[in-house]
Amino acid sequence: MTWEDKDNNGKKIPRRTILRAAAVSAAAALMGASGIQRAPGPQATTSKTGIPDPGDSTYMDPTKTTGTLPGKLGTRSPFEQPVKKPSDISSRTPLQDLYGIITPSDLHFERSHAGVPLIHPDKYELLIHGMVERPMIFTLRDLKRFPAVSRIAFIECSGNFRSGKETMTAQEICGLTSQSEWTGVMLSTLFREVGVSPQASWFLAEGSDAAVMTRSIPVQKGWKDAMIAYGQNGEAIRPEQGYPARLFLPGWEGNTNVKWIRRIELSDGPFMTREETSKYTETIRDHKIRQFSFDMDARSIITYPSFPQQVEKGWIEIRGIAWSGRGKIDRVEVSTDAGKHWVKAVLQEPVLDKAHTYFRYLWYWDGKPTEIMSLAVDDTGYRQPTMKQLIQARGADMGGYHVNPVTAWVLKGDGTVVFKPEKWK
Repeated sequence: MTWEDKDNNGKKIPRRTILRAAAVSAAAALMGASGIQRAPGPQATTSKTGIPDPGDSTYMDPTKTTGTLPGKLGTRSPFEQPVKKPSDISSRTPLQDLYGIITPSDLHFERSHAGVPLIHPDKYELLIHGMVERPMIFTLRDLKRFPAVSRIAFIECSGNFRSGKETMTAQEICGLTSQSEWTGVMLSTLFREVGVSPQASWFLAEGSDAAVMTRSIPVQKGWKDAMIAYGQNGEAIRPEQGYPARLFLPGWEGNTNVKWIRRIELSDGPFMTREETSKYTETIRDHKIRQFSFDMDARSIITYPSFPQQVEKGWIEIRGIAWSGRGKIDRVEVSTDAGKHWVKAVLQEPVLDKAHTYFRYLWYWDGKPTEIMSLAVDDTGYRQPTMKQLIQARGADMGGYHVNPVTAWVLKGDGTVVFKPEKWK
């Protein structure tokens, strides 16, 4: 049709009239003539769970009514309700529900030995004494007067592995790891302030909880990168994470990162506390016990697709996280044929030291049953082991700490995804 087309009476139709008619037709199509389904809005009737019902027929156009006005605190959409999975002693992060590498503060995993203490910030004190020239007590205000530093890094419980059944989520398997931006004062700054003796080789970190959690830490780690953290993801550290201040040891097992820290004592040897003798030690071959295994080994897990997610035949972007307590992730390898072949995944920048790293791999699934898994390699050359390799190295009676095997998901022909359990005891 040209701009000089004629109507039914043979008259020429102006160009402007044709354009106006086309615009009206397009608008009508977008407004419903095409039968496009609309997503439910905040005006939809809510169910007993408080989540708007997507099938509600009273849906109102959100452009026709005023929405929620600005408030004092932000909220999640009612359609998004990620939650931690609690037990008597811990609460696991919903890894399968997260995007990127930062864990929202309220979803950071918890592990406590006697609950979460309530500590008034004005009453808080940190004593540093022992083999030092000037024993000192620091208030929270004192700590905040020192030069502040921030870094993004993970914390992981050394008992972060569960197996047993197909219907386990990534949260249930290894949800005792989370990542935040931590802010505080370097412990090395405080060491210089009190004048740590050159002969001091260990320090005791003691918490203010009812368990009086204590761990012996090599002084070298204190000088290197230890921090007394009072900030988390831009706000004051959460009570579950040690408010008003905690010890933060990047890359080391979670129990050494003593929360609600109140005392540091310098010494020339480890203190052999309850938590490093009767607990947090691992059985290995030849009836030996491994003690002071601080570093968290390289590890990875696919978070999509994973149980209970459903997939369809075609292109799938496999996603997950990888991390290492010894340094940066060098690469992540993905297998889509039960470990027969491995290919490199794409790492999301920035790849940070001792931090969760997001990885992706675009894969075409032909609809046939298979197994998918990931394997992390860090910049020290350490390669994440299979369960078989762990058993060969430590024995079948190895304890439940520092168990970091390659984890497999089974994709069934109908698109369901389940965990592949592996026993080691």
